[in-house]
Amino acid sequence: MERSNLRNIGYGMAVLSLVSCTVPKMTELKKAQTLPDEVIKTENTSDADRFQQINLKAYFTDPYLLDLFEKVVKANPDFQIAQQRVEIANSFLQRSKMDLLPSLEIGASASGDRYGKYTMEGVGNYDTNLSPNITEDQKINRDFTPNYWLGARSSWEIDAWGRLKNKKLAAQKKYLASTEGLLLLQVELFTDIANLYYQLVALDNRLAIYQKNYNLQQRAFEIVLAQREVGKATELAVQQFKAQNNNWLAEIEHIKVEIVTVEQAITTLTGSYGGGVKRGNLLMPTNMDILNTTINVESVIHSRPDVAANYYVLEASQADAKAARAAFYPKIDLGASFGLNSFSAGNFFRPSSLAGQLLGGLMVPVFNKGQLKHDFKVAGKEQEIAFLNYQKSITTAFNELQSILKQTKIYERMLQLKSEEVGFLDRGVEVSNDLYLTGYANYFELINSQKSKLTAELDLLQFQHQNTRNNVLLFKALGGKLD
Repeated sequence: MERSNLRNIGYGMAVLSLVSCTVPKMTELKKAQTLPDEVIKTENTSDADRFQQINLKAYFTDPYLLDLFEKVVKANPDFQIAQQRVEIANSFLQRSKMDLLPSLEIGASASGDRYGKYTMEGVGNYDTNLSPNITEDQKINRDFTPNYWLGARSSWEIDAWGRLKNKKLAAQKKYLASTEGLLLLQVELFTDIANLYYQLVALDNRLAIYQKNYNLQQRAFEIVLAQREVGKATELAVQQFKAQNNNWLAEIEHIKVEIVTVEQAITTLTGSYGGGVKRGNLLMPTNMDILNTTINVESVIHSRPDVAANYYVLEASQADAKAARAAFYPKIDLGASFGLNSFSAGNFFRPSSLAGQLLGGLMVPVFNKGQLKHDFKVAGKEQEIAFLNYQKSITTAFNELQSILKQTKIYERMLQLKSEEVGFLDRGVEVSNDLYLTGYANYFELINSQKSKLTAELDLLQFQHQNTRNNVLLFKALGGKLD
């Protein structure tokens, strides 16, 4: 008997060895390309002036904008949907933890059978009832044989190869990826709201520029009218000024239309039913404190939620691949049941009706091995896709950060030059009015000086707005904290 058992164990080990030889190899977790070994550093910074991760409320100081941020978090449907997806991911994680534990069921069952006279069970019951070794209450009802059971059953898959453990790890990484994804969505919503808000502020400023220049033009127009009355100006000059006035008035009305459109976009993002948007009148200045620090590029990039989320997805894909590989190994199950079991209702609750069972199983995949190979291949490709997305997010983040910081420095120079130009043209308008009155300039020069001043002010505003958008994107590029 012992030799037979040893032989069976040997057969089992041979089978396991054969199965192990057919298990595919895992692909190692790839590493992203090494970032350039550098830090972003300006001429005025020292190694002591190191960049510290920025905070939302310290970076965006406009109280009206911060109020819109709070409304977005509370009412935006996309953000609320993302929150639900995080909860779903957490539920999958909790369920994967339960898979590692034994299952336990408590219940009751009742059944009845009528066996034919010429069946194995029927003959066996007849023979049992004739046995002198049983008592009367142990005899079986041959016309209708009931079976009652009340108790508990338990089963447990022994995770010898790490299949369930890797499924749990994959669920954990997917949950972490979903939380980073929620942060990313929040950053993108804040970025969208900030850009719309400052677009609204820029439109207000543009409207103010047109209205201010229209009022200045009215002064020049009055001069031309007075000059026409004394014969020093022609009707053509008057008509030219009227045409330009109408052009500017039309632009003023068009700006009002744009303001309504942007306000509608903001109220939609904040989940509001229309209404105005409270706002200030200042665009964002360049954050020179950030520019005058030493920035560790690698640290900043890996703190961004988009990069972190893609890395968690990569780790989850590898765990899924390991779980798919573990499915090639034999599945080991243990089971047990304990309770009351009887074919007689009268004897059901007696101690002698207590029954129990222990089960053990080892199942080796054979005919479904082709399906397991396809599952493992898919898991491997998913891991490759996850790595490519991770590498792409790092490349995008690096180039985005470099570009925004360079543009910010360029904008500072542009704004300085444009501000000086506006100052020169302000003085030019005053000079042109004086020269026109003294006859040293004609009305074309008067009109052109007004146009040039307006164009320069609008250009300056446009550059200020672009610089503001650049500063909004800088918060995202630097992986700013939301709390």
